[in-house]
Amino acid sequence: MSKIKRLAGETALYGLGNIIPRLLNFLLFPIHTLFFDPEEYGVLTILMSFVGLLNVVYSFGMETAYFRFVSVPGADQKKIFNLTQTAVIFISTALSIILILNASFFAKALGAEGHENFIVWLTLIMFIDNAVSIPFARLRFEKKPIRFAFYRISNVAILTALNFYFLYFAYDPAVGVGYVFIANLIANSFYFLFFLKDFAQWRPQVDKEVTTTLFKYSFPIMITGLAAMMNEFFSRLSLEQWLPKNFYPGRSSEFAVGVFGGCYKLSVIMNLTIQAFRMAGGPFFFSQATEKKSPQLFAKVNHYFILVCCVILLATSINLDILKLLMQNSAYWEGIYIVPPLLLGYLFLGVYYNFTIWFKLTDRTYYGTIITIAGAVLTFILNCLFVPMGGYYASSWITAVVYGFMMIACYVLGQKHYPIPYFVLRGLSYITLTYVIGMGVNLIHIPNQLLATSFHFIVIGSFCGAIYILERKLFVIRS
Repeated sequence: MSKIKRLAGETALYGLGNIIPRLLNFLLFPIHTLFFDPEEYGVLTILMSFVGLLNVVYSFGMETAYFRFVSVPGADQKKIFNLTQTAVIFISTALSIILILNASFFAKALGAEGHENFIVWLTLIMFIDNAVSIPFARLRFEKKPIRFAFYRISNVAILTALNFYFLYFAYDPAVGVGYVFIANLIANSFYFLFFLKDFAQWRPQVDKEVTTTLFKYSFPIMITGLAAMMNEFFSRLSLEQWLPKNFYPGRSSEFAVGVFGGCYKLSVIMNLTIQAFRMAGGPFFFSQATEKKSPQLFAKVNHYFILVCCVILLATSINLDILKLLMQNSAYWEGIYIVPPLLLGYLFLGVYYNFTIWFKLTDRTYYGTIITIAGAVLTFILNCLFVPMGGYYASSWITAVVYGFMMIACYVLGQKHYPIPYFVLRGLSYITLTYVIGMGVNLIHIPNQLLATSFHFIVIGSFCGAIYILERKLFVIRS
């Protein structure tokens, strides 16, 4: 249990480095929905989805490659850092040049015609994000979560302050959502100051044999990440392209994208948990891989992960009446019911990430490529079929279905090549029960908000108590 406790502690610290920045960033959400109507927020949603998609190509899976090769006993850690950093800088520079030279084309394609400057700003943001990805990875490998958290929190504190300044004191409607990009660019520039020592020590380096091995390992991971991001990108693009005219009376497709993007933000709590766990879990899994009982350890870790996510799923799903108030423009409220399926989808995605350890440890990363490409194809087909009939509610459930498919496929393949005794039935039982309880509670209408919230807290407390009793008897003692 000591190893799991250590992982939990590191997850909490990395969570601090992600949750506090995200919470600060989340404070901007009500402001953005106040200043930007759903149509304008829809443009922002599409552009940021495009950024998420391209960021995968920019990083090219080198972060995972860094962890894989720097963890090898006797590895030259400085050399691995130089090689992976060189690869990321080279790729990021080449892609940035292409994007900037074709800014007009991309602006038009993404619904931001006449705003080529948006593309330029976003390109520079992506370049900086990825230029510091390996230095951040080194902090995680060297187990320096406090410094990691400090850098992340400082970045978002600057970002938050700039958003407040631009939107409340220097706002020009002609710039609009562009202020969001300007603030991000300025805030990200401070990373160069934070990692000044790392950049000063970095020496561009290419080793024909090792660099080739790095690219062979990271390429499938990049394709995997790209296909995974396509799942999210398609959900927004399909609403804009395939939603029948006047599907939502008096609403445009851009409006629907804005509502979807706004409500999608409310699933951030689950996403934060997954990201925090991945940052601590990546180095942890690789470091424990050579231990004799590592499969049993990985199974326990995944089970605890599911339990935490179930509590988040329930707590968020039954308190939507409060969470929707974060969107100060009530026009966004009509899409609030998409949040529970999105939370469920993120939970499946988190479990999928845990399952992927088998192909990362066995150097069969191409399996991840196959699974996520299949997921992307399934996303495309399902959105094409069901978005015209169900709008953004269909899109939210498609997200859950696709991530569930990826989770199951990864598990089945993993058991053939790297068997891990996961607590499958117990985990699925918890997830199903949690969702059913959440939906059942939402059917109970209590007109008084104070009484409703009190009831919800009683439900959450009872649920946590039941988990504690069951797991203390059936799991913790035997572990």
